[in-house]
Amino acid sequence: MTNVTLSIPEEYYVLMKKHKEVKWTEIMRNAVIMKLRTLEDTKLKSEALKYAGDDWNEASELFKF
Repeated sequence: MTNVTLSIPEEYYVLMKKHKEVKWTEIMRNAVIMKLRTLEDTKLKSEALKYAGDDWNEASELFKF
């Protein structure tokens, strides 16, 4: 696994320190993963629509899985 460093405003850092019970690393990791999955899903849908052709009327059916 790779390490990433990020900067956050001091006011939020202080608030994070108040909640030591929260695993902030895990929350940030999950947020990045969810965003990447959303981006890749959008890219996949866009590619699928490109190959569906102009006569495809029910594009929503294409994405039911």
